[in-house]
Amino acid sequence: MARGGPTQGDHATTGWSRRLRGSVDARLLWRLARTYAVSAVAGAAATQIYIPLPWMLGPFFVWAAIALIGPRPQLVPMGRELAQVAIGVVVGMRFTLPILLATAGLLPAIFLGTVYMIAVTVSAAALLAWLARLDHVTAFFATAAGGVADMAAVAKTYGGTAQAVAVVHALRYSLVVAIVPFAVFFFGEHGPAMELTDEAAGSVLLVPVVLFLGYLGARALKPTPLPNPWLVGPIFVGVALGLSGIFAVHFPPIVVIVAQIALGTWLGAQIHRDQMTALPRVTLIGLVIACYMIVGAALGAAVISAATGLPFTTSFLGLAPASITEMVLTATAMNLDAEAVIAFHIMRIALVSSTVLIVFKLYLKLRGVRLEPRI
Repeated sequence: MARGGPTQGDHATTGWSRRLRGSVDARLLWRLARTYAVSAVAGAAATQIYIPLPWMLGPFFVWAAIALIGPRPQLVPMGRELAQVAIGVVVGMRFTLPILLATAGLLPAIFLGTVYMIAVTVSAAALLAWLARLDHVTAFFATAAGGVADMAAVAKTYGGTAQAVAVVHALRYSLVVAIVPFAVFFFGEHGPAMELTDEAAGSVLLVPVVLFLGYLGARALKPTPLPNPWLVGPIFVGVALGLSGIFAVHFPPIVVIVAQIALGTWLGAQIHRDQMTALPRVTLIGLVIACYMIVGAALGAAVISAATGLPFTTSFLGLAPASITEMVLTATAMNLDAEAVIAFHIMRIALVSSTVLIVFKLYLKLRGVRLEPRI
């Protein structure tokens, strides 16, 4: 045999490796198919019992319950990000010039509402530290209205407990998504039905093109400090396409349904039984703090609505301490001013991300605590 050629053992090893990789791929595909089949069934069942946002909340509730038992869903890579791209483009194309001007007129109220919610999170931190017996660093970043990964990392830098931060954030996020849509749907007022526009007569064939442009918009914003590029970038793309009139696109309902299924499945996967059971006191008090922040958002929304004439439901969704995506979906489903809700959340994320360390130092000063970051 020629020097360097494969031996019989090499062929056996190569064949074994290929079979192993094929087996792993098959198992992965089976887990993915099983996960999203369960999610689709849960969403369809939720539509039959009139749950708001059924295609998102159905999978969320089912997978959250399953996660508390043990098994967790197998997620499609970048499933949440791609779902946000679809939702961002769909919502962005609803913008018109009058809507943009009306939203701009609300910016002072949106700014004050954001400052108010920062004050609510600071008071929630003090309450969490007292009730859950946590140090002030952990309590502050556990209630700060920023991304969980960022807040956990900064908390660890200053000597906090990253796991407790993650638990409280997951509970707040999940509880807001579980409660706020129900409260808005059953106790709020729906907006007027959207009038049919040229979009309804547009081409379905252009949907992949527009979604790809939305993806490129998200990628373009990734290196920038702008918040949530996977949603905000496609919104900008949708606004530009909608105002320019370049495309007449009709988005079939299945686009948003698939996006909601992906989001709901991802939300359910954020429930970690091990984290919850490892910190039972933090878990219990975290639920209380989440309710406290929801009530705080409702009170602030009542004041903003009285001052500006904005519907309470729109103000409430704008101040709700959760992800922009779920609140915008709720506003869209109720024919509310989703554009104002977007403005509220973008303002919140931008202001929180740029001032969180300043507010943190002020909080420590008020609590009489002096700390130095750990290197």
